[in-house]
Amino acid sequence: MATTAELFEEPFVADEYIERLVWRTPGGGSRGGPEAFDPKRLLEEFVNHIQELQIMDERIQRKVEKLEQQCQKEAKEFARKVQELQKSNQVAFQHFQELDEHISYVATKVCHLGDQLEGVNTPRQRAVEAQKLMKYFNEFLDGELKSDVFTNSEKIKEAADIIQKLHLIAQELPFDRFSEVKSKIASKYHDLECQLIQEFTGAQRRGETSRMREVAAVLLHFKGYSHCVDVYIKQCQEGAYLRNDIFEDAAILCQRVNKQVGDIFSNPETVLAKLIQNVFEIKLQSFVKDQLQECWKSDAEQYLKSLYDLYTRTTNLSSKLMEFNLGTDKQTFLSKLIKSIFISYLESYIEIETNYLKTRSAMILQRYYDSKNHQKRSIGTGGIQDLKERIRQRTNLPLGPSIDTHGETFLSQEVVVNLLQETKQAFERCHRLSDPSDLPRNAFRIFTILVEFLCIEHIDYALETGLAGIPSSDSKNANLYFLDVVHQANTIFHLFDKQFNDHLMPLISSSPKLSECLQKKKEIIEQMEMKLDTGIDRTLNCMIGQMKHILAAEQKKTDFKPEDENNVLIQYTNACVKVCAYVRKQVEKIKNSMDGKNVDTVLMELGVRFHRLIYEHLQQYSYSCMGGMLAICDVAEYRKCAKDFKLFDTLHALCNLLVVNPDNLKQVCSGEQLANLDKNILHSFVQLRADYRSARLARHFS
Repeated sequence: MATTAELFEEPFVADEYIERLVWRTPGGGSRGGPEAFDPKRLLEEFVNHIQELQIMDERIQRKVEKLEQQCQKEAKEFARKVQELQKSNQVAFQHFQELDEHISYVATKVCHLGDQLEGVNTPRQRAVEAQKLMKYFNEFLDGELKSDVFTNSEKIKEAADIIQKLHLIAQELPFDRFSEVKSKIASKYHDLECQLIQEFTGAQRRGETSRMREVAAVLLHFKGYSHCVDVYIKQCQEGAYLRNDIFEDAAILCQRVNKQVGDIFSNPETVLAKLIQNVFEIKLQSFVKDQLQECWKSDAEQYLKSLYDLYTRTTNLSSKLMEFNLGTDKQTFLSKLIKSIFISYLESYIEIETNYLKTRSAMILQRYYDSKNHQKRSIGTGGIQDLKERIRQRTNLPLGPSIDTHGETFLSQEVVVNLLQETKQAFERCHRLSDPSDLPRNAFRIFTILVEFLCIEHIDYALETGLAGIPSSDSKNANLYFLDVVHQANTIFHLFDKQFNDHLMPLISSSPKLSECLQKKKEIIEQMEMKLDTGIDRTLNCMIGQMKHILAAEQKKTDFKPEDENNVLIQYTNACVKVCAYVRKQVEKIKNSMDGKNVDTVLMELGVRFHRLIYEHLQQYSYSCMGGMLAICDVAEYRKCAKDFKLFDTLHALCNLLVVNPDNLKQVCSGEQLANLDKNILHSFVQLRADYRSARLARHFS
């Protein structure tokens, strides 16, 4: 059986169990093993092993039954013990309830007894305290203070408590009978109050925070408590303002006191608020007054800069103080303090700002015109000027004598930058110093000053001067400077528009003044664009006039009807060369003076006028066959130099009518570029041919 038990391994696998049994049995190995395979012996071993297993099974079964019986017996015993414990627990719980009820009963009795004792003891204590106070009161009546509490300086705290109570009692006594004793008590009250304040002051100088806290707690019930706070605030500021920056000193002082005041006073937020109020109303207000008084009337620029700087630094200090506990509404508290300092200055701020800005802007402009040795002429206003403006817009005629500006545009980017910089600073000050309800109105006033001096006194004046400087269209060798005015005015207005969007819009975006500013800006733009259009139109007329002079002076009748048809050595006429050079120069100037679609618009207008000029010019001559070829070459060159106009393709096709064989005239006229033209135009060009009157040509074109 021991051998059988050895064959069992955990976990049990039947196949492995049989395999182990076979290998342990002699003759149970394979045929190639050391012993020959013996099936009978192996069978016998299996039978014996099965019997052993049956015996083992019976034995284990009996053991299991025995253990089951034992387990059932122990379970019954355990259940019995649990029932006994439950009964014991119920008994203990009942005892606990009884004990709890008894404790509650005793506690009620004790509380009742305590109330009774307190009811007896409190009157007794009051009687004892009243007896002591009567004793001390008698000493004041006798005029001699004998008690140790009044004579011992170390018992000043107890003496303060007694004298404070006696002082309250004395207030209720009739004056006629107790005037003397009331006077003595008041005198002692005042003496002790002074001693406590002196003790507090000494402790503060020694840095004894605990002693300061004790004395402050005693003084809390005295009338002089506020004086104690004043002394603390005064001593805190001793030596606090040693730097050049009073605002930084004030911030450091408040931070230091904020850390300390809670360890000394029972109401630290009130004490800290009083310190801040003292700093603002005494130190800062005095400092601001001294700083601004120096330049109040003598230097408006320095006054405005100082006011802006001081107000900004004060509001920054206020922002730092917001982190401290100053009570419920610290925002309103700090705002009132700032207002108390600056109210008198802020009320007159916008008047000083606008007056300074006008004076400064006028000075900048005058300094510029003086540097140019230019005496600014009066543009004029009112009905006559308006009438002239309307006539000029409708007729494009120069009204008044032409002025030689010697190439000066009277526009300066430096002047504009200075004006915009002054206005930018004014907008910044306006944003900071104006009341929110007045901000849009004040910003609009500054904007109107900018419009007056930049747009009207500078840009508009330059446009008027430029218009007056444009020569008449029949002038010879005229210098055209108005395009330079256009270029500079365009650049300046971009700067003006940028400041409008960047600095003015944020100040008025949510107010009715927005529409008013936009309307004013629109009117200024329209007024300037009208004058620019007028000037550009007259300049283009001058350009065409110059071309007419060149053509009249350089173009000869023999150019298109040479005496020797076979000896023409030029590719195009001298008039064409000079006109094309002039056109290229003007096109380049237009491109440099304008941007965007304005370039295309002006070039198109110049092209239309140039095309009309050449068209009418070519109709003044009679053409031979070689002259017609030369005219075609001229038009090709005109087209090349005016490639941006794209208007000479048809004229070039019309010139072909001057040289084409008479038999092909009808075919050329019906071509793509000429088919849509009026027959009278075609006929007018054919009439320019030298052989037009021949019967053959007249027959073919009829």
